[in-house]
Amino acid sequence: MASSLTLTAADILPVDAARAVLVGRVWSDAAGGPCPVLLRDGRLLDLTGIAATVSGLLEIEGIASRLAAASDLPDLGPLEAFLARQGGRLLAPIDLQSIKAAGVTFADSMLERVIEEQAKGDSRRAEAIRARLAPVIGDSLRGVVAGSEKARQVKVLLQDMGLWSQYLEVGIGPDAEIFTKAQPMSAVGCGEDVGIHPMSEWNNPEPEVVLVIRSDGAIVGATLGNDVNLRDVEGRSALLLGKAKDNNASCAIGPFIRLFHDGFTLDAAGRLRVSLRVTGTDGFEMSGDSAMEAISRTPADLVGQMLNRNHQYPDGAVLFCGTMFAPVKDRRGIGQGFTHEVGDIVEIETPALGRLVNRVQRSDACPEWTFGVRALLRNLATRGLADRA
Repeated sequence: MASSLTLTAADILPVDAARAVLVGRVWSDAAGGPCPVLLRDGRLLDLTGIAATVSGLLEIEGIASRLAAASDLPDLGPLEAFLARQGGRLLAPIDLQSIKAAGVTFADSMLERVIEEQAKGDSRRAEAIRARLAPVIGDSLRGVVAGSEKARQVKVLLQDMGLWSQYLEVGIGPDAEIFTKAQPMSAVGCGEDVGIHPMSEWNNPEPEVVLVIRSDGAIVGATLGNDVNLRDVEGRSALLLGKAKDNNASCAIGPFIRLFHDGFTLDAAGRLRVSLRVTGTDGFEMSGDSAMEAISRTPADLVGQMLNRNHQYPDGAVLFCGTMFAPVKDRRGIGQGFTHEVGDIVEIETPALGRLVNRVQRSDACPEWTFGVRALLRNLATRGLADRA
């Protein structure tokens, strides 16, 4: 197993962690398997007595209030110990939920997708295309609400100019792009390596707010995610989206789910500012931040397009809301833009949700994903918890 990053609780927790209801998931050596946990006063409290999976836990009506008032929960130990891999380790805070993502939901990322499309995946052509398209497309897209009359007018204008794109269709048209980012149980947590497919020479992190959704469509909380993306692969053909998005360790989620409670609401999540920082072993640094308020569709609209009478998720789902930040800072040469190098440290942060930290590695060098749904069910049965899943 790859070595973990050295992190402390202060590095990753929300600034107001003491008032937040934070649900996570750990591998407990003492329990012999994964456990849903509640973080309180820096300690991890075992929730398997309530539900053996995070999916099942979040299906309980009023779970945030129940956990806020809960007492006498078994104590697995301090978060600091698990971050140091003493007695276990921190996992992604979800398990059986489907991992979905919305694409092209912010103006800047819409422009970058069009650039990828026109560059055919060649990063060396991106700067010239950006200089030509940004003044026209970028200005047209800002402030446009997807599916609105203004969006229809912008579409007609850009079609007349020969600049319309499949990415703009899902960006400001009536139908959102909702795709499967990764398989249930495959996401990596805070402190783990994230994987870049070795075939890729042009790629980037995608910092996103991730909504947590119950099977009935109720949005119950939020966390942070890195929708690792291969720009050259998707740029060659949008039909390669699966290869660009779903690779070993290519989805990071965490550190904890913050349930909606005590002033932290869906509206509050829609006003978050999310920052990204990348630090390389080569001395390269890049940072920036973006506002969720710049999104072209409301989070509730995205969830409604994902889960409805035509498409259900009986184990719940999480939804990446789309990236707000498209990194373009040159790294390997003038005009070539940003791409990852092995060893990069990626930090995605917002005060209300904490900080998700991962190190970049090749996907074939990351630990293989072996603990799937069947392994979980066997593990819970062995521990006498199968009926609480």
